Amino acid sequence: MRFFRYSLAIYFGKNDFPSMRSLYRKFLLFFALALTSAPFAGARVWPVPVPPELRSTRFTVAVDGKPVDVVHAAASYDYVSIETNSAIKVTITAAQQGFWDRGVDVQPWRLGLRPTRKGQTIELEIKDPVKLAISRPQDFLNHATMLFLFVTKPTVEPKKAVTSLPSYHYVGPGIHKGSINPKSGETWLLAPGAVVLGSLNLFHVHDVNVLGRGVIVYSGPQNPADDDGWMQKPDWHCIGALDAHKIHIEGVTCLVRSRTWSIQMKDSTDFSYEDLRVIGGNPGNANQDGMDWLGGGNTTVKDSFFRTSDDVFAIQGNWDGYGHDKMILPGHDVANILIENSELSTSISNIMRAGWPEKIFNSHNVTLRNSDVMHGGIGSCGPSFALFTFWGADGAKGTHTGYTFENLWLDDWYTLFQIEQEQPGLSGFTFRNIWALQQPPLLSSNLRGPIKNVRIENLKFGQGVVTSDTQIPLRVSDGAQQPVITPGDKDLHASFQFEPAFVQPNTPVIFSADTVLDKHARYTWYFGDGTTAHGQQVKHRYEDALGTELDGTAANGTGRFRVLLEVEDKKGNQDWSEQTVDVVSHLRDPGAPGYNSKTAAPGLDYQIFPGTWPELPTFSTQTAVFRGVALTVGKADSRGFTRYAVEYGGYLHTPTDGAYTFHLLARDGARLRIDGQVVAETGPPFSEVCGSSVNAMRYDSGSIALREGYHVVQLDSLESMSPGAPRLMWSGPGFALQELPANALSHATGNSIQTRLSSGISTLQP
Repeated sequence: MRFFRYSLAIYFGKNDFPSMRSLYRKFLLFFALALTSAPFAGARVWPVPVPPELRSTRFTVAVDGKPVDVVHAAASYDYVSIETNSAIKVTITAAQQGFWDRGVDVQPWRLGLRPTRKGQTIELEIKDPVKLAISRPQDFLNHATMLFLFVTKPTVEPKKAVTSLPSYHYVGPGIHKGSINPKSGETWLLAPGAVVLGSLNLFHVHDVNVLGRGVIVYSGPQNPADDDGWMQKPDWHCIGALDAHKIHIEGVTCLVRSRTWSIQMKDSTDFSYEDLRVIGGNPGNANQDGMDWLGGGNTTVKDSFFRTSDDVFAIQGNWDGYGHDKMILPGHDVANILIENSELSTSISNIMRAGWPEKIFNSHNVTLRNSDVMHGGIGSCGPSFALFTFWGADGAKGTHTGYTFENLWLDDWYTLFQIEQEQPGLSGFTFRNIWALQQPPLLSSNLRGPIKNVRIENLKFGQGVVTSDTQIPLRVSDGAQQPVITPGDKDLHASFQFEPAFVQPNTPVIFSADTVLDKHARYTWYFGDGTTAHGQQVKHRYEDALGTELDGTAANGTGRFRVLLEVEDKKGNQDWSEQTVDVVSHLRDPGAPGYNSKTAAPGLDYQIFPGTWPELPTFSTQTAVFRGVALTVGKADSRGFTRYAVEYGGYLHTPTDGAYTFHLLARDGARLRIDGQVVAETGPPFSEVCGSSVNAMRYDSGSIALREGYHVVQLDSLESMSPGAPRLMWSGPGFALQELPANALSHATGNSIQTRLSSGISTLQP
C-alpha cells in the first residue's frame, strides 16, 4: 500500500516532477488495473446491457454470431462498441426493408473494407482496431441513418482494492443521473457499462484524470431553434472546462443530443484526449461543434472519433455572445494544438474553423495530421465549407501563424480551404500530403486579403498531383500572396497502372506501381473488394461486378472498385494513389434509334419549363414554353427566366467499348440518364445556412458500360433557387476525369423530338 500511495502522489501531480508524472501515468494505471482484474477472453460489447432508453431498433448486430445491443446515440445515429483481441465477424441487419439496395458505404475508405451482403444483412470481417462509419453512399447529412462501429483492444476493470485508493472515484455499470464534477487531483474511472446522464464539468480545477469506457449522454435545455450553445457554465456541454489545467481524458464516449457545443474549453491548457468518441446530432443541424478552444491550448487529441452537426474543431479567443459589443472584446491566444490519428465527420460546416467576423485574438502552432475526413460539411456560412476555414471578416484582427494539415485522406468533402482576413497577420499555412479519394472538389478554394506563406505540397485528386491554381481550383484576391504549389517528394510518388483497361469478373488484372527510389519501399494494395496484397506488381481477380459500395447494377452493367496504393519507404514516409477500376458484367449496345450522321448537328436539344419546385418535377406533366439547342450541358438560354426546369436531350458518342463514369454537380437538383438508365442523380436540395437563400452544391457519380457508338443522353436540371447551371464530367477507357466535351454530344435535326419520343426515353414536347 505504501508503494501505491507514493505512486498515486506522482500520478495525481502532488509532486514537483511534471515530466515524471507524464511518464508514470499510463504505467500506474495499467499496473494497478492488471493486479486487480480478471483475465480477458473473447469479444465483449459495452455498455451491457444497453438501458432501454438508449437501445436502438434500426439495426440488429451480431459479433461472431452472438447478438449484441445497438446504442442510440443522437439524431438517427447508432453505435456499437466492441473490445477484442482477435479478428471478428460483425453482421448488421437493417430493420428497414431494402435499406441496403442503394449500396453500402464503409468509411474511412483508406481501409479498403467491403462487406458481403445478403438481403437485409451485411457482414464485415474486422482484424484490427477501427472506428467506422457505415451508411449508404452519399447519405451522410443530418437525416442520414448511420451506424458507427468502434473496435478496440480490451481494457480491464478495476476492483475494490484500487477504487478505494485516495482521490480515486469509480463509476460502475448502470445508469447514473447527474453530472461529474471532479476536484483538483482526482481520478475518475467510468467503468465499461457506465452511463452518465449529465455533463463532465471541469471548472477551475487541475490535475484531473477521467478514464474508462463509460458513456456520457448530454441532453440539455438549450433552445433547439437558437444558438446559445456557446455559454460557459456547468451542465451546458458534454465536457465543459473553464480555467482548467493538466487534464487527461481517455476512452470516454460523448453522446450529444442538444444544440450545444459538445466539448468547450475556455482559458484552459494542458489537455490530452485519447480514444475519445463524440457523436452529436440535433434537429436544427447546427451549433453543435465537436471541440472548441476559447483561449488556451497546449492540447493533444489522439486516436479519436467525431461526428458533429457543425465545425468539428473551432478556434477562437473568446465567445461571450453574438452582439457586436461582445464580438469585439479581445480574446486570449490559442496555441499548440495537435490532432492526430482520428476519424472526422460532420453533417454541416468545416472540419476545422479558426476566427470569426469581428473577433480579435492570436493563434499559433495548430496541426491536424494522420487522420481521415470521412464527411465534410456541404454549403456555406459566409465562406464555403472546407477542410479548413479561417474567417477573419468585418474588422477581425490578430496574428495567426503555423497551421499545418498533413497526411489526410478526404472521402466525402466540399472544398480544400477558405482563408480570408482584412487585417495583416495571416501567415504560414501548410497543406501537405492531402489525398482526396474518388471525388473532385465541388467548389473553388479561396485566399482573400493580406495572407502569405501558404504552401500546398503533394495535393492529389485520385492519382493526379496538383501543380497549379486551376487544378484546385483556387481564387487568390485582395492582396493575398500566391501559394507555393509543389508535387511533393519525387523519390516517393505513388502511382500505378492496370491492364487490361476492360475488366470483367474472374479475369486476371495486372496492377503495376511506378518504381520509387527506395529499393526497400513497401507497396500495399487495397483492391476495393475487401482484399489486399503486397508487391510492386500484383495480379488480382474480381469475383463480381458489384463494386466497392455494392451499388453495381445489372441495368448499368458495371461496378466501380476503389483501388488504393500505399507506398511506404524505410523511414515510414508514405504516399497514396487512387483509381477506380470498373468491372463490366455486360456492355450496352448503342441506344440511339434513328440516328443519322447526315442530319446530326452539334449540341443538345433543350426545353425550358418555368416554375418553382422543391425537387425535379415530372416533365411529362409540365408544359415547356420554348426549346433550343445548347452546345453542351448547362448552356441553355433561359431567356430571362430565373426559376425553371430544363431538360437536355440528344446523343452521346462513346469512342470505344468500356465503362464510363459520370460526375454530376448541381445545386437545385439534376438527373442523368443514358439509354434510359439513371446513372447519376443529385439531391434532394440542401439549403445553405447563415441566412443564405441558395442551396449547397450536391454531387453524385455513376458508371455505365457502353459499346462504342451513339447513345441517347438526357439530363434534367432544376434551377429554381440557386444561380449556376449543372456541371457534368466523365472518365472512361484511356482517359482521366475531365469535363464532358462538346464534341461528344449531338442532336438530330428535323424529327429529333419524335425520334426520341418513339424510343420511350425522352419526354421532350414538340
